[in-house]
Amino acid sequence: MTPSRIALVLGATGGVGGETAQALANDGWTIRVLARDPAKGAAARPGFDWRHGDAMDAAAVTRAAEGARLIVHAVNPPGYRGWARKVLPMIDSSITAARASGARILLPGTIYNFGPDAFPLLGEESPQHPATRKGAIRVQLEARLEAAAAEGVRSLVLRAGDYFGPRPGNGWFSGAMVSPGQPVREIRYPGKAGVGHAWAYLPDVARTFARLAAREAELGPFARFHFAGHWDHDGRQMIEAIRRAMGDPDIRVSGLPWSLLPLMAPFNETMRELIEMKGFWRAPAALDNARLVHFLGEEPHTPLNRAVRDSMAALGCLERVAEAA
Repeated sequence: MTPSRIALVLGATGGVGGETAQALANDGWTIRVLARDPAKGAAARPGFDWRHGDAMDAAAVTRAAEGARLIVHAVNPPGYRGWARKVLPMIDSSITAARASGARILLPGTIYNFGPDAFPLLGEESPQHPATRKGAIRVQLEARLEAAAAEGVRSLVLRAGDYFGPRPGNGWFSGAMVSPGQPVREIRYPGKAGVGHAWAYLPDVARTFARLAAREAELGPFARFHFAGHWDHDGRQMIEAIRRAMGDPDIRVSGLPWSLLPLMAPFNETMRELIEMKGFWRAPAALDNARLVHFLGEEPHTPLNRAVRDSMAALGCLERVAEAA
């Protein structure tokens, strides 16, 4: 009898969740999705099995995970809002569901776990001394997965840099550098000139998850890998890729007005959370993917120019340029 190849995806309407769901579907997995508005999701992705529920509701997640071999935990509070209230209860829901179903949890990780003492090259076992509240929560989140693994709940963490891709989500690319649906007249770059930055193209991350899932039986109870993605060594490569996609080498570049964010912070939770991220734009933090390459043989990698152009086309930036022309 062939084992069930059902993957429950939490956060399939977001960037990493949506891309991972599609990559797993392309690899032959049956995709089941838990969402607060399944009708809306089903209209966009009719090939998935959409179920109504909330990731904060452990019972709903457990019901949706019945018969699943994977639980993709790609759900995050939008706009960084409510991290302290929601992130840990949501992972607890997935752990409860995985314990009942026997599924392995797949978690898209970040570099928030690390502080400056681990820079500039981050390995899977680098010390985790975060300098931010969100980083401390990520450390707790992974610690709960590791503790659950000792009790038989298997998990896989794939850490990556800042996401970008065709599906907008919580990301600096579509949230700060360009505006979805608009031609790019100005690039707002959050980083410091000359400082490297790690970017992760979502379709490549998703293909990596699919390839790891195909060899899930070879993984330990708690597996961690780092995804190197696109290393922008001087903070200029992403800017130039956007300019090439637009066909305009002279697009103006401005910095993010970090000094103004504190003025908005008292009235906007997202602004308060963004301020914490400044340190990751002021010092280089690359990810060492040697473990991943050793296991898979290679890391899925789309050339930067193509990745940026495809992202901007999907976001509607290039379409508007064509209409204007």
